[in-house]
Amino acid sequence: MSNQKSRTVTRRGFLKWGATAAGAAAVPYYVPETALGRGGAVAPSDRILVGNIGVGGRGSHDLGWMLSQGDIQFVAVCDVRKVRRDAAKHAVDAKYGNKDCAVYRDLRELLARPDIDAVVIATGDRWHSPASVLAMRAGKDVYCEKPACLTIAQGQTVVETARRYGRVYQTGAQRLSEPHHVFAIEMARTGKLGPIHTVYADCRWRGAYRTEWLPAQPEPPKEELDWDLWLGPCPWRPYNAGYANGNGWYNFEGLATDMAMWGAHTIAQALAGLDMTDVSTVELEFSEPTATMMTRLSNGVKLVLYRVAGNVWAKCEYWHGSCGERFDGPEGWAGAADGYSKPDVSSPAMLGQYKTVLADYEARTRRPMNHVRDFLDCVRSRRQPVANPEVMFRSMSICLAADICNLLKRNLKFDLRKAEFVGDAEANRMRSQAMRAPYVI
Repeated sequence: MSNQKSRTVTRRGFLKWGATAAGAAAVPYYVPETALGRGGAVAPSDRILVGNIGVGGRGSHDLGWMLSQGDIQFVAVCDVRKVRRDAAKHAVDAKYGNKDCAVYRDLRELLARPDIDAVVIATGDRWHSPASVLAMRAGKDVYCEKPACLTIAQGQTVVETARRYGRVYQTGAQRLSEPHHVFAIEMARTGKLGPIHTVYADCRWRGAYRTEWLPAQPEPPKEELDWDLWLGPCPWRPYNAGYANGNGWYNFEGLATDMAMWGAHTIAQALAGLDMTDVSTVELEFSEPTATMMTRLSNGVKLVLYRVAGNVWAKCEYWHGSCGERFDGPEGWAGAADGYSKPDVSSPAMLGQYKTVLADYEARTRRPMNHVRDFLDCVRSRRQPVANPEVMFRSMSICLAADICNLLKRNLKFDLRKAEFVGDAEANRMRSQAMRAPYVI
């Protein structure tokens, strides 16, 4: 490079360089606030350009959440359903006062765009890991909803791809960035409850329990609903509206997970309050699908996967909302769940530490109490998000190992470092499943 202009590195140029720089995620790169425009406005050249893949249900929620962030711009949306992609385009165009948002049916066409820096993936669960892998290979950073993978092997591939391509990846375990949950986690992590002996995770939702095929129905026009793309890497089955309409697919084997459906929300929260440095294995004790599963980590902590029949939002003995976690130690207990006005604690005096605990957390981690903001900050800095690939894979491995334990109806021991079951060839064969061409990663 022979002139000064050619030596200037823009934020977008840095992000594109990061797609080919191995290990870039480990090297912090901070953009000064003065580079982000005047009066709080972000210059167009410094905006993170984002595409949204899967814009129905949770995807529309994530789209609205992301649109509230002033330093990004959505330039494309993708969905196999025309009605959803049209609605998403309308929302994006209304936000920006133009008609510039591009629309795609096939995520591969969106990922081929070189100008997109990051993608939000909120498809059905069957597409989470394949779409994440394809996106990172294309040089995009990824915010992916949970459960992040259908199999242990898929989760491994996500971790390996993020590492190989130097990508920022955040899974949508948003309670890791919510104050009440962070307080409970920090009370455990910092020793304020004493050495934790038991931690509880809410796993009351059951999915993928139906094994039959629904009767074939005429497929809609591909432009209205692309059934082949909807199935993606899953084994082919004939179209039936019972799969595609609403969340019917939640209930079918091969399209979703069982205990991991809800454990993906909460096990990451439970593990966040523990010292996982030296934890090498988890032992899983088989119980009936509607009964609580007891597990034990190699550091002696009992991890209780709370699972009973009934409404996931109903009050139970450990919390009175959904997606709860609780930590028990000799000095007391603390927990949180959705809908709380304040965390649950064994002694009201503990709540006097609430503001201090959260302030200490923010000072130590430099993370906001906003999950998508943490992701976007990391896209800029290239540091690891709070729900990074390793966090995702550790929690999903336990979820999916629990599902395999249920299927085999026997106790299992899982090696978290090797990602394999100890002395059980049959269980190890269940760590992966065939992926349908051409959607193989």
